[in-house]
Amino acid sequence: MKRRWRIPALLLVWVGLFLGTTPSTAIADTTPADGQVVRVGTEGIYPPFSFHDPDSDELTGYDIEVVKEVAKRAGWQLEFVEANFDALFPALDADRIDLIANQVTINPEREARYLFSEPYTYSRTVIVTAADDDSITTLDDIKGKTAAQSSTTSFAEIATEAGAKVRSVESLAQAAELLSQGRVDVILNDNIAILDYLAASGDTSVKIAGDANTEVNEQALTFRQDDTDLRDQANAALKEMADDGTLTKISEGFFKADVSSADGGGEADLSGRAGSKTTWQVLQAATGPMLKALVQYTITLSLLSMALGLLLALLVALARLSSRPWLHWPARGFISVIRGTPLLVQLFIVFFGLPQIGIKFDSYPGAVLALSLNVAAYSAEIIRSSILSVPRGQSEAAATVGMGYTLTMRRIVLPQAARTAVPPLSNTFISLVKDTSLTSIILVPEMFRVAQNHAGSTTEYLPLYSLAALFYWVVCAVLAVGQNRLETRLERSLA
Repeated sequence: MKRRWRIPALLLVWVGLFLGTTPSTAIADTTPADGQVVRVGTEGIYPPFSFHDPDSDELTGYDIEVVKEVAKRAGWQLEFVEANFDALFPALDADRIDLIANQVTINPEREARYLFSEPYTYSRTVIVTAADDDSITTLDDIKGKTAAQSSTTSFAEIATEAGAKVRSVESLAQAAELLSQGRVDVILNDNIAILDYLAASGDTSVKIAGDANTEVNEQALTFRQDDTDLRDQANAALKEMADDGTLTKISEGFFKADVSSADGGGEADLSGRAGSKTTWQVLQAATGPMLKALVQYTITLSLLSMALGLLLALLVALARLSSRPWLHWPARGFISVIRGTPLLVQLFIVFFGLPQIGIKFDSYPGAVLALSLNVAAYSAEIIRSSILSVPRGQSEAAATVGMGYTLTMRRIVLPQAARTAVPPLSNTFISLVKDTSLTSIILVPEMFRVAQNHAGSTTEYLPLYSLAALFYWVVCAVLAVGQNRLETRLERSLA
């Protein structure tokens, strides 16, 4: 094999091997090892119900411990799939997960579409405002105000019905930060979650201003309409847990009160939740998991997507240059569609949309596909323009010595076009590294998602997000150095 083809060939072999061993997006609990596999969707950034322990980075919380006990009694093997709350219901609809364990409140709209287990949490909705704001104490007062809510929660629905303008956020932590900064006027949320936030963060800039209603909210495990067997197994386990006091024990372990009973009224004591770690200790604990996710997901996603995207981009660019309409126009249409739509929308279509027509990808291959198509569309135009920049006389000279089209492209045109294409393609690669952060929305636990997990449980937002930015910058800086060396080498080889 000639030297110039050795690296591309090895790259293709590596890509093929890696696609056969793509990492899992789920965190597995192997109890019991021979039971039915049940995929549980949860946020992982909603303490005290679903969050990562700052010390061990293990997924824990009231909902997590409840569903683990349910699995133990029902004979399930659990796989936890973490995503933003707004992505959990699409994931359930698309059969990406089997149930949601994330304080889902039972309401008529959801009951019409999903199955619910028996309630395992009782709470109430409270109104949260800035500490110096005494103008909002009831639902009537939020009309015309701006509320920060996760768009698919029952709290967003309550706020909308009360006349508030809802600004969509991904988590309670984000909402509280917006409120403390004065960017929104109010938050509606679960009283237990708010008490936990206040205890853990020590935030004195916000307060509970009143109750949103007098009704007690009921939260339960959520299933698809056709999963009656799974729901019935969960109900049987929950009944056993209630009868033998296990549910009460789990509740009192987190809240020092029995929130699993309607008599508890949603009261809880979370005074012991105050964080004891310094900022430096939080960063030390988060660095290892973030670096692991950087290598396992961010970098591998970038390399795979860029490699596959460039292969497809070359084919699309050549088709775009073809005089044959059946090649030219589909290539042009592909470029127009991909470049004209946001990457986030493309990720949603690939992961949540395609399963509705029978095409289903796991989260990691789905992310690679969406990112590769996006890279291909942008890179195809770069490659096309680079090919056109090669003087036409080069191809004509090759033809006079008997070279065919394929040989001319391989030996004459593409090597010269590469020198022109390297800088913009390198910029595309650098942008791709940063775009991988969007894949968390389709259940890929990449580095920024890990940073969110730690920020949600420690409220150290600025340090952790700054650390994530530092890691992205280091990777991109290394790529920039590689780009400069590659450009220099191409200049020398073509000279």
